[in-house]
Amino acid sequence: MRRTPTAALAAATAAAALLVSGCGSSDDDKPQAQQSAAPAGSQQINAHPLDDIQQGGTVKFPISQYIADFNRYTANGNQGDAAEINELVEPDLFSADARGEVHPNTNFLLSASVTSTSPQVVVYKLNPKAKWSDGKSLSWRDFNALWKANNGTNKEYEAANTSGYDQISKVEQGADAHQVKVTYSSPYADWERLFDPLLPAVAIDTPAKFNKGWTEKIPVTGAAFKISSYDKTAQTITAVPNPDWWGTKPKLDSIVFRALDYTAWTDAYLNKEIDYASAILPEDYKRLENAADTDIRTGARWDEVHITLNGASGPLKDVRVRQALQHAIDRKSIATAFGKDLPVELEPYGSHFFMPNQAGYQDNSGTYGTYDLDAAGKLLDEAGWKLKGDTREKDGKQLTLAYTLSSGSTTAQEDQAELVQAQLAAVGIKVTLKKVPANDYFSKYVTIGNFDLTSFRWVDQVFRSEAYPIYRQTSGKNLYENYGSVGSPEIDTLLKQAAETTDPTEQAKLYNEADTKIWALGHSIPLYQRPQVLAVRSDLANYGAGGLADDDFTKVGWLKK
Repeated sequence: MRRTPTAALAAATAAAALLVSGCGSSDDDKPQAQQSAAPAGSQQINAHPLDDIQQGGTVKFPISQYIADFNRYTANGNQGDAAEINELVEPDLFSADARGEVHPNTNFLLSASVTSTSPQVVVYKLNPKAKWSDGKSLSWRDFNALWKANNGTNKEYEAANTSGYDQISKVEQGADAHQVKVTYSSPYADWERLFDPLLPAVAIDTPAKFNKGWTEKIPVTGAAFKISSYDKTAQTITAVPNPDWWGTKPKLDSIVFRALDYTAWTDAYLNKEIDYASAILPEDYKRLENAADTDIRTGARWDEVHITLNGASGPLKDVRVRQALQHAIDRKSIATAFGKDLPVELEPYGSHFFMPNQAGYQDNSGTYGTYDLDAAGKLLDEAGWKLKGDTREKDGKQLTLAYTLSSGSTTAQEDQAELVQAQLAAVGIKVTLKKVPANDYFSKYVTIGNFDLTSFRWVDQVFRSEAYPIYRQTSGKNLYENYGSVGSPEIDTLLKQAAETTDPTEQAKLYNEADTKIWALGHSIPLYQRPQVLAVRSDLANYGAGGLADDDFTKVGWLKK
């Protein structure tokens, strides 16, 4: 549906797609040939006014797994499918438009503004009509409880990300019961990222409630939809309209989320068991593009496919070896190979913070992002890895790296790994492909830095400060989200300055300056912006490929016959 409130959502497989919105394609505007990447503000959601949409009906959506924890602010609940459902039924204070710019959602928040800069003070004016499912009004107490759970001072709270919250000094009632006053100890530019979605104090005001109270169920809701059933046997979760909803009445009677292995999505869509499926993989796209009563809707979400390099130990501890990999990996050929049968042309890009369709984007890769085998060979020579026959050696040891991937990887991910293997062999680097159990991939390999090379995705990082844990210096065994442990004091300083800079132009300059240093350090290699390519029922309105925008499920529904 939208961005996540944590530093970013890591997606391990090409299947891990969030439910997103976009604006309309019909059979007449289905892409027949490759288009360049979607420009800023573009989306395909089959947009229609509410008068065109029938009252009633059910939409069936696939999710990649049954939800174990619905609290998206915890480490366990920080998973895309859980976040989608959480956002559907909890107060969404700010909504992003197609350009990724956020605005108050007046169903919950009449206004929010910075009323003082020294110290920074933000005043929220809540909609007096907004209530939780237990009948209580939204209030400053909910903000206060969420702040205390996420600010890092009480280690018993298993918060996924404390950034931003740890810069708040006080949360209190404003001028009346429907105002909230938040005071910061230091300026925080991305303050709109915080408290969104809002959770009820009654369900998070102790570590036990925060950590365990959202296991396989949502205790209190407060939005246009509520959960009517959790069926673990059928692997379904059903949402229905909230009868006490104070806003525009939803068009749908129900939304059913069904847990399915990604490999089953295409068949389930063709069998009319679900109403949308990802068509991002060429084999799926070929089966879905001509399906009856189907649109292929494309968009450009914040979705980075990259290769992470582990600089903590082994050959990649040497920055020259990491830089050599940046030159030896042909990003253009990888992007072309992945997108060859898709309707969207994929191109490599040069930023760790901005998508090409975002304001502030610039290519900071410089010489480090160029495919240059001679430069790669020279760097490896300088690092002492001399070419002997087809391989490189140093002190009698062969230069060998392991590329770790999940056993649940798609054919496209396996193809990418094999391409990287062949490309690095061209400069004398031997790469072994190491498949690990899908359920262990993140917990036993990626998040503890147990790899040489690996590839996954960062998604929905619309607020740049969300990336801080990815690029900050690690501290002992705490890797934050910098799983390759590549960082520097200079990068930390720039990212902290950027997070405190409220002028968008100056902030972008700082992020781009940090990005230049990140490229020079060989932290990771952005490959391409993964497009949204979705097969959607052609009569489903106001849903599809939303680009940088959030969904509004009060507007989603079936067109009148």
